[in-house]
Amino acid sequence: MTPDETIAAIRADARFAAACTKLAADHARMVEDCITLTQIPAPPFAEEERAAAYLAMLRDHGLEEVEQDEIGNVMGLRRGFGNGEILVVAAHLDTVFPAGTDVRVRREGTKLFAPGVSDDTWSLAVNLGLLRALDAAGIRTRHDLLFVGDVGEEGLGDLRGIRHVFTKGRHRARIRGFLTVDSPQVEGIVSGGVGSKRYRVTFQGPGGHSYAAFGLVNPMYAMAECARGLAGVKVPESPPTTHCVSVVSGGTSINAIANRVVIEVDLRSASAAELAKLDRAFLDIVDLAVATENAARSTTNGAITAEITPVGDRPAGETPPASPIRALAAAAVSSEGYRPSFEWSSTDANIPMSLGIPALKIGAGGRGGRAHSLDEWLDVEPTEALRGMRSSLAAILAIAGMEGIG
Repeated sequence: MTPDETIAAIRADARFAAACTKLAADHARMVEDCITLTQIPAPPFAEEERAAAYLAMLRDHGLEEVEQDEIGNVMGLRRGFGNGEILVVAAHLDTVFPAGTDVRVRREGTKLFAPGVSDDTWSLAVNLGLLRALDAAGIRTRHDLLFVGDVGEEGLGDLRGIRHVFTKGRHRARIRGFLTVDSPQVEGIVSGGVGSKRYRVTFQGPGGHSYAAFGLVNPMYAMAECARGLAGVKVPESPPTTHCVSVVSGGTSINAIANRVVIEVDLRSASAAELAKLDRAFLDIVDLAVATENAARSTTNGAITAEITPVGDRPAGETPPASPIRALAAAAVSSEGYRPSFEWSSTDANIPMSLGIPALKIGAGGRGGRAHSLDEWLDVEPTEALRGMRSSLAAILAIAGMEGIG
């Protein structure tokens, strides 16, 4: 069967119709689950409280082998009828917002407003709804389905949750495919993983009075030389490659030569080779900036040094155009009247992509906006939300192998 024929057969099946009926009946419950989880803070490296709540929700559902692994991911297995190969369906628990952020949900009609409500708490709630729909309809899949709420997707979390699943998790040898449900919109299917290298560079020097010690080396100038050097690096538009000096801190007083200055730098590319090239260029720029400043001013009281600390390393990867998982996901999106597009981004799917395991980022259904801002919003209007859910459910069933289809 072609991908379009597979999706058409799934959608024509009475069991799929029953699952969609259950999704519609459970819409309000998914919204309430989303509100409950959103109002449990899950700042970077502190997802424990939300993880505990989600673990309880998975247990209440009755999944087999519900557990929390040593890094903090929570998961449950829905067994298939095949040989035990696994399709992972994940959504991340963490948000970008620091501890103390007001995460109370404000509701205006069908819209919910709160930090993290659409990225990615709605997906956690929808995945629970998909589980209930599969069970209510009596649908079996060839692959086992491992539903995961993972930690560490955002920022300096560096994909640590899914990295653990694929490098140390007990199910890793049986995983044959991966879907991260991340954001409401379903049209943009992420099939390419943008890799990144992130560094914290600490420039240090002797410091001194801005007037009396004038002429001594200044770590601020070394930092500026480094930033200017990186700004001058030409990168290709294709494959997309970027660099950014993102955070600058240091200094003690307006009338003092700083003795310590820190910058944080983000390097990205859709190509592992281009990322490695940019990485080497940046490290050379740091060395040159230090040497330039030490040559330009006095080192009588000490020279400038730079300590380079890696704080992030996300591998680049791609699920190739010929991969069946891409065609099935696109056919599922098209079946609901959407126009699918394949995109590049940095998501949990980077990890399996880099390992050659078919992986995509798909949507949960609905609409959202202003992600990573305090006025983040999610529109859970039922018609649009359920339309997207049906698309993602069909994709999951096609990729996992719905019993009696194909």
